[in-house]
Amino acid sequence: MKHIVVLTGAGMSAESGIKTFRDADGLWEGHDVMAVATPEGFQRNPELVLNFYNERRKQLKEVQPNQAHKDLALLEINYKVSIITQNVDDLHERAGSSNVIHLHGELRKIRSTKNENDIKVWTEDIHLGDNCESGYQLRPHIVWFGEAVPMIDKAVEICQQADILVIIGTSMQVYPAAGLLDFAPVETPIYYIDPKPAMDKNGKIHVIAKSATEGVKTLLQILD
Repeated sequence: MKHIVVLTGAGMSAESGIKTFRDADGLWEGHDVMAVATPEGFQRNPELVLNFYNERRKQLKEVQPNQAHKDLALLEINYKVSIITQNVDDLHERAGSSNVIHLHGELRKIRSTKNENDIKVWTEDIHLGDNCESGYQLRPHIVWFGEAVPMIDKAVEICQQADILVIIGTSMQVYPAAGLLDFAPVETPIYYIDPKPAMDKNGKIHVIAKSATEGVKTLLQILD
């Protein structure tokens, strides 16, 4: 059974109604991204940051996986599929994908500010004074700018095993995620789906200049 590895970014979830700060001049849902997605921002104003992610968590309850999420899940009928996503939503899982790696964390999880490995599932709001069992403030389980990406080594290992690599809805310009492309075997074909592709077509990279839903539909036809 061939192994398809899929790298997804914000464009994957855009058609479900989830916005990305990259579409709004450095603002994420009206907030300066450096104020809500950095350790320094959390130190300056933890209540603002907690409230920001509380709103994102509420929004996640109101959106649904789009057809691209569902079609990727269907690939598991005939392929081994690993999804490596930069997204913090759980739409891949809700669509039925069974093997998902979140590089940048997950909205529906929390962790201790003292111990980054003390992680729990959490679906409601986080407030100042909500502490872990050791007495330290809880924070969103999100990898902020300037923080290490703990799942990157696992992602590299998966990319090294790819028979087919698919990239959807990401410019592949944010490191370390952008470097994953280089770990795929030399002979592995790459399909790049994005309405405004940041990569040029060449002998190895097949560009599908479409939205996620239309592009994945085209991919399924190619692989059929």
